[in-house]
Amino acid sequence: MNKLGNILLMLMICSGVAGAQELKFSLGDLAWMGGCWEAKAKGREINEQWMKPAGQTMLGMGRTVAQGRTVEYEFMQIREDKDGAIYYVAKPSGQSEALFKLIRLQNREAVFENLEHDFPQRVIYRWQSDGSLFARIEGLSKGQPRGIDYPMTRARCDN
Repeated sequence: MNKLGNILLMLMICSGVAGAQELKFSLGDLAWMGGCWEAKAKGREINEQWMKPAGQTMLGMGRTVAQGRTVEYEFMQIREDKDGAIYYVAKPSGQSEALFKLIRLQNREAVFENLEHDFPQRVIYRWQSDGSLFARIEGLSKGQPRGIDYPMTRARCDN
C-alpha cells in the first residue's frame, strides 16, 4: 500500500475509534444535573430535583405550580442499562412512561432522543457557565417543529 493509502487507512481507523468512544457514557458524567432547580415565568413556578447518581440510576421529579395548584408533575429517571446504554425515563402527569436514549453528551450537555415518541422527541439538559441549568424539550408536534425551554437556577432542596 502506498503512503497515501496508509494515511487514509489510519484516519479511517482513528475516526472509527473516536466515534465508538464518543458513544460510551457513564451515569457519573451526568452528576452536574444533581440537586434542586427552579424557574418562575408566566405565573408558574417550576421545580425539578435530581438525586445524585447511585445504583445505576438518577431519580428525579418535577412539579409546576400555578395559582397555588399543581398543574403538572413528572417522575423521571436516568438509568444505565445492562448493556451500558443510558436512558431518560419520563412519566409526566400520569401519562405512560416514555424512554429517551442518551445520544450525545459533550461539554455538560446531554441530549436524549426517541424519534418514535409523539412529543417531545428530544430532551436536552445543559449546564450553563453561570451555574444554572437549561432544559429543553423539542420535536415535531402535529407535523410542526416545536420547542419548550426551561431555564432554571439552583434552588434549596429543603423547600
